Amino acid sequence: MRYKRPDKKNALSLIEAAQKEMRFTLNLPLSEDAGPTIVRNIYESFRMLGDALLISKGIESEDHLVPVKELLKLKVDTQRPISSIDNLRRFRHNINYYGYQPKLAEVSDVISIAQSCFNPLLDEVLKQVKQNE
Repeated sequence: MRYKRPDKKNALSLIEAAQKEMRFTLNLPLSEDAGPTIVRNIYESFRMLGDALLISKGIESEDHLVPVKELLKLKVDTQRPISSIDNLRRFRHNINYYGYQPKLAEVSDVISIAQSCFNPLLDEVLKQVKQNE
């Protein structure tokens, strides 16, 4: 990790990008061919929220683990456990680096995680970024 000046503008830009990416991804038709893309995009949207938190605090991470851990620290009520996001990180890793082809049921589960966790986390991240002035 590198420390630098907190950048609220960049953090807000990342939050907006994450929101747009999630909205787009959740509108993709569910199919086996689209499965890896859906999983990657959903994971990436969560990671961007974690990065936005870090950037607003003046921390630049060098990997995906730190932003995800930052999200896991948040006290947010969700229908599914926030820790599911760390499982999603590992799942995406298997897709990207081992060529795993997710089953439709697995992709549906990832979509369910996004639908139950993303907006509450988005709201909390926005609140915290705006406080970090």
